[in-house]
Amino acid sequence: STARSESCELWLNFKSLDPQESTLGLSWHCPTDVLGYKHRSVSYTTVTLRNIYKVLASQYDPLGYICPYTTRAKLIVQALWNTERGWDEPIEGHLLQSWVEWEEELSNLQHIIIPRCYSSHSITGATNEVHIFCDASERSYGAVAYLRVTEQQAHISTSFIMARSRVAPRKQVSIPRLELCAALTGSQLAKVLQSELSLPLHSVYLWTDSTTVLKWIQSSSCRYKVFVGTRICEIQELTLSEQWGYVNSSENPADDITRGKSLSELTISSRWSQGPHFLTQTPDAWPKPPTESTNCDSEELRKTAFCSFTSTSHSLPDPTQVTSLEDLILATHQSLTGAAATSFTAAERLEAVNQLLRSAQKDSFPEDVRALKAGDAVPSSSRLSALSPEYDSISGLIRVGGRLRQAIDMDPDSIHPILLAPDHPLTRLIIKHYDAQLFHPGAERLYAEIRRTYWILRGRQAIKKHQYQCVDCRRWRASPATPKMADLPSARLRLYKPPFWSTGVDCFGPYLVKIGRRSEKRWGIIYKCLTTRCVHLDLLPSLDTNSFLMSLRRFIARRGKPYELWSDRGTNFRGGHK
Repeated sequence: STARSESCELWLNFKSLDPQESTLGLSWHCPTDVLGYKHRSVSYTTVTLRNIYKVLASQYDPLGYICPYTTRAKLIVQALWNTERGWDEPIEGHLLQSWVEWEEELSNLQHIIIPRCYSSHSITGATNEVHIFCDASERSYGAVAYLRVTEQQAHISTSFIMARSRVAPRKQVSIPRLELCAALTGSQLAKVLQSELSLPLHSVYLWTDSTTVLKWIQSSSCRYKVFVGTRICEIQELTLSEQWGYVNSSENPADDITRGKSLSELTISSRWSQGPHFLTQTPDAWPKPPTESTNCDSEELRKTAFCSFTSTSHSLPDPTQVTSLEDLILATHQSLTGAAATSFTAAERLEAVNQLLRSAQKDSFPEDVRALKAGDAVPSSSRLSALSPEYDSISGLIRVGGRLRQAIDMDPDSIHPILLAPDHPLTRLIIKHYDAQLFHPGAERLYAEIRRTYWILRGRQAIKKHQYQCVDCRRWRASPATPKMADLPSARLRLYKPPFWSTGVDCFGPYLVKIGRRSEKRWGIIYKCLTTRCVHLDLLPSLDTNSFLMSLRRFIARRGKPYELWSDRGTNFRGGHK
């Protein structure tokens, strides 16, 4: 019988000797249902880097089955780049011998076959598992995947799916880092297989022979440096830590990628084509992780720093460490409540202000505060004795007694202002705050406004001292300085020369003039003697160079030729200068 492919013009006949059809760059042998490779020979005369790339590009390996063989060629290319060789420069020495030996094996490429079917039995109702093995060496790393099919009759079969290989960076990297790169390659391969395989997968297992990598994967990525941490994070996003297991190097088929194989070795059945032997056994016989604990590489850990927070109840901020009263009130509120809030109510603001005022009075008048709290009078030697101070038990502040107790229409703070010392930092912040709010008025205006709430000892002196140091206040009160006149230029001092010896010229306008029924623009030009101040006026029809030159000719004919002409950088003047 015969069959025709819908996408190929090749007729298939089972009676022919070698019925083959191209399939994804490979050859499909229909009777045996296997996939084979095609050897595409490339002819060249001299071994150069360009010709080596041509040979490598001609070998199509979509599944990565010949990775152990092609990785050897990648290492040769990497060694050639290390020698800084040109594209067409002939290759000599041991690298040439290694390349010739590699290329001679290409004749065996057509003998390599891969079964097209994953299993020779029916997989309906079977359990499908993907096992991915990772390994790395100083020069390369990679991963290989196998499909493990467990049928209902407990028959287990394994088959090759695909493989990936990478060459280690030119900059030397430690073996644990390369093993981690191999694990990342295996994780990415698992993601591809889960999205591309049409078979229902029961589970995915990943294997590595590095206990350090297993320890890293089970840890938090933020503990490690950038190189290790970013790869651990990506592995944990693609896979679960429970999917990873340990396999001995002798049973790891990915070890063939790093060690390399010849094409003749790939033609025979081995652990590379079928997977390790333990996959055909039950999970009880699978490798177990080593019992001894593995010390994680301390060089990959981030440097740790001890951070602590100490909180002291009701510790008010230092007024000298802030620049404004509002910042001080906000810091006081955060210190009292222990929260980092940027907004608070009016009652909370008033409490923070009272705390600051109580602390300032305690620092400035400690003996007076003690005496007034005890209900005694202040000592006669105190600087507050003339103000008849009173203790406000509600706010805990010292206020001025005064003679306004019978006033009922005034604000209580105006009747009994709060006492403050002039040299305290809080007092300076209050004066600065009122000065900025009133837009830097005079000393008396500022003093009167502050006296509505606070009584500052020697307040006028404190306010004048602040305004003397305030940049804005000094700027507002500064008298304009009369600039010193410069010397007259020499053109203004031609005392014994005729008029228009030194002349300045400029244009002005335009003006609209009526000519018949139409309106046109005209400009004026002025010639001024810089010494005698004589003026000569003329009319210009336009501002071009020709109009200026004609006006200049008329001026010279009338006033004489000037010694020098001064003008701006107008285009008509510059054109006339040329």
